[in-house]
Amino acid sequence: GSLVRTFTPFYFLVEPMDILSVRGASVIMNCSASCETPPKIEWKKDGTFLNLVSDDRRQLLPDGSLLIHSVVHSKHNKPDEGYYQCVATVESLGTIVSRTAKLTVAGLPRFTSQPESSSVCQGSSAILNCEVNADLAPFVRWEQDRQPVPLDERLWKLPTGALIISNATEVDAGLYRCLIDSGGTPKYSEEAELKVLPAPEEPQSLQFLRQPSSLSRVAGQSAVFPCVATGFPPPYVRWTRNEEELSTEGSGRFLLLGGGSLAISDVTEEDAGTYACLAENGNETIEAQAELTVQVPPEFLKRPANIYAHESMDIIFECEVTGKPTPTVKWVKNGDMVIPSDYFKLVKEHNLQVLGLVKSDEGFYQCIAENDVGNAQAGAQLIILDLDVAIPTLPPTSLTSATNDHLAPATTGPLPSAPRDVVATLVSTRFIRLTWRTPVSDPQGDNLTYSIFYTKEGINRERVENTSRAGETQVTIQNLMPETVYVFRVVAQNKHGPGESSVPLKVATQPEVQLPGPAPNIRASASSPTSVTVTWETPLSGNGEIQNYKLYYMEKGQDTEQDVDVAGLSYTISGLKKYTEYSFRVVAYNKHGPGVSTQDVAVRTLSDVPSAPPQNLTLEVRNSKSIMLHWQPPPAGTHSGQITGYKIRYRKVSRKSDVTESIGGTQLFQLIEGLERGTEYSFRVAALTVNGTGPATDWVSAETFESDLDETRVPEVPSSLHVRPLVTSIVVSWTPPENQNIVVRGYAIGYGIGSPHAQTIKVDYKQRYYTIENLDPSSHYVITLKAFNNVGEGIPLYESAVTRPHSVPDPSPMMPPVGVQASILSHDTIRITWADNSLPKNQKITDARYYTVRWKTNIPANTKYKTANATTLSYLVTGLKSNTLYEFSVMVTKGRRSSTWSMTAHGTTFE
Repeated sequence: GSLVRTFTPFYFLVEPMDILSVRGASVIMNCSASCETPPKIEWKKDGTFLNLVSDDRRQLLPDGSLLIHSVVHSKHNKPDEGYYQCVATVESLGTIVSRTAKLTVAGLPRFTSQPESSSVCQGSSAILNCEVNADLAPFVRWEQDRQPVPLDERLWKLPTGALIISNATEVDAGLYRCLIDSGGTPKYSEEAELKVLPAPEEPQSLQFLRQPSSLSRVAGQSAVFPCVATGFPPPYVRWTRNEEELSTEGSGRFLLLGGGSLAISDVTEEDAGTYACLAENGNETIEAQAELTVQVPPEFLKRPANIYAHESMDIIFECEVTGKPTPTVKWVKNGDMVIPSDYFKLVKEHNLQVLGLVKSDEGFYQCIAENDVGNAQAGAQLIILDLDVAIPTLPPTSLTSATNDHLAPATTGPLPSAPRDVVATLVSTRFIRLTWRTPVSDPQGDNLTYSIFYTKEGINRERVENTSRAGETQVTIQNLMPETVYVFRVVAQNKHGPGESSVPLKVATQPEVQLPGPAPNIRASASSPTSVTVTWETPLSGNGEIQNYKLYYMEKGQDTEQDVDVAGLSYTISGLKKYTEYSFRVVAYNKHGPGVSTQDVAVRTLSDVPSAPPQNLTLEVRNSKSIMLHWQPPPAGTHSGQITGYKIRYRKVSRKSDVTESIGGTQLFQLIEGLERGTEYSFRVAALTVNGTGPATDWVSAETFESDLDETRVPEVPSSLHVRPLVTSIVVSWTPPENQNIVVRGYAIGYGIGSPHAQTIKVDYKQRYYTIENLDPSSHYVITLKAFNNVGEGIPLYESAVTRPHSVPDPSPMMPPVGVQASILSHDTIRITWADNSLPKNQKITDARYYTVRWKTNIPANTKYKTANATTLSYLVTGLKSNTLYEFSVMVTKGRRSSTWSMTAHGTTFE
């Protein structure tokens, strides 16, 4: 085989560093690269190549450095400030880029604060301010009486520019000014006089002239925490870090400056923490705190290594970095940014994986790490060898392809022909299994291994997968994309090398059916007493656009959901019941069907005035001046809110007099007092909610007593009772008791065949006749009549009558019961209820009819019906099997007449 090409050392000897300059100065950005062929050096500023040929201010020096003559910088023109990068290229080999260096140009000299005249006691400390912007602080100097101030540990300058004088003596008195000397003419501040006074005789309380403020520093820089306190006796200052005493003795990195400030040189990560300055003078102690944050530029823990590979293989360049804040990593190939794609992937955050290598992937790859305080680069070379050249041994981390045993140096001899009948025997969404037959040239094929080359249709990058052992004629290719066409070909290898390729085979992976997830943030809010607005957000929907949504809703306590199709992300459902709780949920649909439902959200519609009047308003005359009202609430479902009370209106009937209004609480009765005697009044009642008054009942009238009658005993017997029988009814008439001084509240009529106790009907005290309906013809009935009041019932009056015979034949059969319902109560009990349309509206049974209930289960199919009789409109069926479906029906029987069986109801007992 041919000789292996060797890696070419190509790297930077010197890279540019960040620089602070002033306008008018000259700057050199250093750069020098090493390679056996001298590289061509170019420079980028802010990502764009500089044209240095026609530039009279910027020139390239012989070693590759960039010289900028006389930096230009003004408020509106800053052509030199920015980020610079050195680019080195060797033709036919590749390109590498340096780290990025920032050139900062200090602004125009300007003071943000200037020294002010002040005084200081001997032995105390003073501060003279001179604040400039941070870029200019290094260029600040001080003068006393127009002579330079020699700085030492007693007189020193803060990084911001201020001058601190500690342990003041008389020689410190004078006129001070600061100046900015950044090349060119210095700029002077105003002068300020410092007077030195004798030491005080009285103690003075401690106070800080300057406290430390929190700092952020890059590792290797220095940090100064100012801490200047004054008082008498003069204070002694000490420091703690994270509440541990800090030693500033000796020549360590921690130095106590005059007045008590702390200087830290060559800051490390371990120096970060909370620093406290404590000033004490024997009388008192004061304390101030500040944080030191240490940032670290990116550093490489593992640099990319050079890699040899063959076409179609997969490789990984490893790159491990550290820094604070955590650095971001990007990759550059031959100077150009690597854009992540299906074939270039960032794995494990920092490593670069290249899949299905092609010849043009050769070159220099650089890992560039960057954070807020710096950037760094490290690179490696990729060489792609011809297939007949074996890969030299490399560290095991570089290659991710299957084994490369087949790439041992080839010997001469016959090569295999193409594998036959390559087919995809299993096609999924993300993998495909291929099988083939051995080549004609080698029908046994025991010593053959195979390479399977594959690519997406229309992409010229082939990837390779190798069989794991000799003689194997199938392989599973993983990590494919759904609904994508791939092209596969298989090559056999023997000890002499790779043979002919099979004909390319196209296979499309299956589409991935992904249904939508639940719609996020579903919310329901009542927008009126009859409407609710529901909103939600777009869910994740796999590989299908959302086509529409179904909004399901259900009244609380019901078991049937309703739904509506919605195109957008909100919908208002109207026509709901007032002040009723509903639950809502949303399901998104894409082309594959319905997705996952959201959780239910519940909301109650707003309240409103009641929509129906109270029921069953009755009046009871108490005496000549008061009437008691009784009523029931409006029917369920018409309250439209919480009933807060009832409004009663009443007036005299005789003339349309004024209406009197009385509002009461939620009790279902009210005594109206102070009425006129012997007068008829009309009453109506309406229910109230917080929203207002609902409809009122019809007017109901009653007359107060002429005189206050006696109600300490029961009424006497009615004075007469007459009966007139018809075929199925009897008309009863009567006259009141003779003693009119005892209160009569009404009359009770009892009747039945042979006995008057089967049924009782009560009527008003004003009534004088009543028709008893639904009787059997040709039957002997006994009837009683009693007057009653609040004390009880009086003595009965008896009468009997025989209804007339029917002159017509038997009527048609009875109507079957309707509305049969099965309510499951437990694992073995179901309650059956029904209605009977041949009864009066109040569904009261006043005759001798009875009902038959029958039930059965369909398992096994030939099960017999069981039956039971009932005299009311419900029946409890017990002793059923658990978790079993039953059907139920009911018939009614009265005398010789029976109905047909009702429609069936179904119910399944609980487990």
